[in-house]
Amino acid sequence: MLTYLLVALGLSMDAFAVSISSGICIPDLKPRHAIRAALAFGLFQFLMPLGGWLLGGAFKALIQGFDHWIAFGLLCFVGGKMLLEGLEHRRK
Repeated sequence: MLTYLLVALGLSMDAFAVSISSGICIPDLKPRHAIRAALAFGLFQFLMPLGGWLLGGAFKALIQGFDHWIAFGLLCFVGGKMLLEGLEHRRK
């Protein structure tokens, strides 16, 4: 139960950070923009963990021996992409 609450907290903090930064970037934010963003975040924050759970359960037997390497590779890819984007932005 605690695991689910911590995952929910992490997802909500992620959505909050993206919402704040999106709100700052849009100069004339209207209520309809906020409602559309909230619905999109809510939908995807619900569907992504559900899809991951379903796919993880389906492929558990196939990837159980090296799943930690898949997670490591994905985190390296995302982190590397963030670093490259930060360096490219700095050069401009």
